[in-house]
Amino acid sequence: MFDSLQEKLTKTLRNVQGKGKLSERNMEETLREIRVALLESDVNYGVVKDFLEKVRQESLGQDVLNSVEPGQLLVKIVHDEIIKLLGDDDNELIFNEDGLTKIMIVGLQGTGKTTQLGKLANYLKKRNKKPIMIAGDIVRPAAIEQLQTLGKQINVEVYSEGLDIDVLTQINNGIEYANKNNYDVALIDTAGRLQIDEELMDELKKIKDSIHPEEILLTVDALTGQDIVNVSNAFNELLDVTGLILTKFDGDSKGGSALSVKAVTGVPIKFTGVGEKINDLEQFYPERLAQRILGMGDVVSFVEKAQEEMDMKLAEQTANRLMAGKFTMDDLLNSIEQSRKLGPLSSIMNMLPGMSDMAKAINDNDAEDQLKKIRAIIQSMTPAERQDPSIMRSSHKRRIASGSGTSVDDVNKLCNQYDKMKKVFKNFSAFSSMFKM
Repeated sequence: MFDSLQEKLTKTLRNVQGKGKLSERNMEETLREIRVALLESDVNYGVVKDFLEKVRQESLGQDVLNSVEPGQLLVKIVHDEIIKLLGDDDNELIFNEDGLTKIMIVGLQGTGKTTQLGKLANYLKKRNKKPIMIAGDIVRPAAIEQLQTLGKQINVEVYSEGLDIDVLTQINNGIEYANKNNYDVALIDTAGRLQIDEELMDELKKIKDSIHPEEILLTVDALTGQDIVNVSNAFNELLDVTGLILTKFDGDSKGGSALSVKAVTGVPIKFTGVGEKINDLEQFYPERLAQRILGMGDVVSFVEKAQEEMDMKLAEQTANRLMAGKFTMDDLLNSIEQSRKLGPLSSIMNMLPGMSDMAKAINDNDAEDQLKKIRAIIQSMTPAERQDPSIMRSSHKRRIASGSGTSVDDVNKLCNQYDKMKKVFKNFSAFSSMFKM
């Protein structure tokens, strides 16, 4: 997301960072380029106008024109204003400190409402909460079955009495059950429609008035652009929506809707769906997103994702063997398997400072094919060959190539890359030991 905006903003701001002083003319040129970048990224016109005025006022107020490093100060001002635009004070979930927290998930059909509910249950479970999912969508028969499938996948209970019951009765019975069984959070699925209508809103309003939820989260599709603002406004007027789950966040290269929705509707983004897997739900942090938009990376999210997805004990053992110069093909295979858990390579690179340009040049499909090829080659080796590839002769390599569906040239390339890696880390290990004497 934000690929186009990131590229244009970083280029614009890079042009002013190298200048010792900025004139008012240069400043206006920079602001004009920022304006074009935001509008081309589908940011609401009124939001762009207000944003630029705040940047202009803040710049003049801090004497940017006379600053020693005016470009850097301007970057900081843009960064801070993006955070304010996204909402920097109300993106956390609201929990009931004394008893059950009730969270309604609402939205139109096709926005991934039920899927996001399952992802949120998984997210909360990983953070030591005890969630239960309540089937409140009895309009779409497949919704209950989908919820039960998700529940089995993440080992979270689903409360349902089937389709032959009034929806309010089912939800209230589910909440009573959750209270009796000491659940922390009740996640209530609700019916959707292809469009906003009176019948849908009446049902949702009755549910809200009956259970008094701490959170009402609206799922919206990032790919629908500025329609997100219209949908959010409509739901918010009747339900007082507390937050958004922005789905398909990774598929929207423009990102203007995310930058517009809080400013126009007052509803903050609380979560983003960044993929199809059950783990692909991220809490929304405005500061981290502002850093990504400006090409600064997001190291905190990278570390959190690594801790959540990777086997840290195995990763540490592999790192220690690497530094000790005892790196084997098994260690290389483990490293590949661990890195694949973090998602597409381009997405990982975007989280690292200064790597955004390199991330754009990566074709994730090609990178994944290459990793699969390496994996197949290593798995076609014997345990002895994995421990010490130098014992391999031509006949061994032909056998490995045949078993992995690759060529002898592919096997040779991997062995050469492995030798270079081992040599580099062996030299590094020796260099490090000199300072420990």
